Amino acid sequence: MIRVLASDGIEKAGFEKLVALGFEVVEQFYEAEELKEQIKNFDVLVVRSATKVTQPIIDSAVAGGRLKLVIRAGVGVDNIDVAYATEKGIKVTNTPKASSISVAELTIAHMFAVSRFVNISNVAMRAGKWDKKNYEGVEIFGKTLGLIGFGRIAKEVAVRAEALGMNVIYTDVVGEDENLLYKYGSLDEVLATSDYLSLHIPYNKETGAVIGKENISKMKDGAYLLNCARGGVVDEAALLEALNSGKLAGAGVDVFEEEPTKNVELVNHPKVSVTPHIGASTVEAQTRIGEEVVSIIAKFFKK
Repeated sequence: MIRVLASDGIEKAGFEKLVALGFEVVEQFYEAEELKEQIKNFDVLVVRSATKVTQPIIDSAVAGGRLKLVIRAGVGVDNIDVAYATEKGIKVTNTPKASSISVAELTIAHMFAVSRFVNISNVAMRAGKWDKKNYEGVEIFGKTLGLIGFGRIAKEVAVRAEALGMNVIYTDVVGEDENLLYKYGSLDEVLATSDYLSLHIPYNKETGAVIGKENISKMKDGAYLLNCARGGVVDEAALLEALNSGKLAGAGVDVFEEEPTKNVELVNHPKVSVTPHIGASTVEAQTRIGEEVVSIIAKFFKK
């Protein structure tokens, strides 16, 4: 029987569909050392963000001779050494379509939160404070939203932002998409013209943070920064400096350089709206992810 290890869990309906198709599914998280041993007993590994599929894990899987497929139940694959796994004959894939809407909606939610002080006024009221005079916010209507990276999630954000009366400008490594009506610009143009800047790019260890001190200096004074993409694409120290100096008016952050984050100053900053990497954490997204995982496994093993 083909065995599937869902090390970070799997949506219930997806679990049941896999079992109905004849797969054995084990939902169990293993720390790295134990995973090295357990992985030898599975044909498929399904992970989210908690499990790290490193070279030692892959080497152990190869030694076991069973693992053929690794699926990231989500978008980013930076917790998987994709190149090494591929080199060793293990296929790596993800579920990029499933969570696009959920992440896009969270991006918009953070935009509203920092624009209207929803984040800090909520906390203040729970502490018995009525600081109405401190919370004169700004409208997002008529403002310019800049998108760095223009994949599925960014496109969903653009649709919603335009519906809210925002102007959208984007930049992407593949260049301009002539089929789109949104304005295209270079990175510097997007930085200079955006009232709100949202990142939708993977983290690259070779290049590091895309938004650091230098690129923040190119942004508009009083702009807002949003990161629901990946931790590390924003330099957290540079972000804090910009918030404290007033260069940036606020930030919405769902992902961090280290998770769980120990950056207490960023989490507790009054100009920051924070969430614990919940971009794909909706009932609908998890259902779609489960369905996509089932489809990938069934197709791979021709079930």
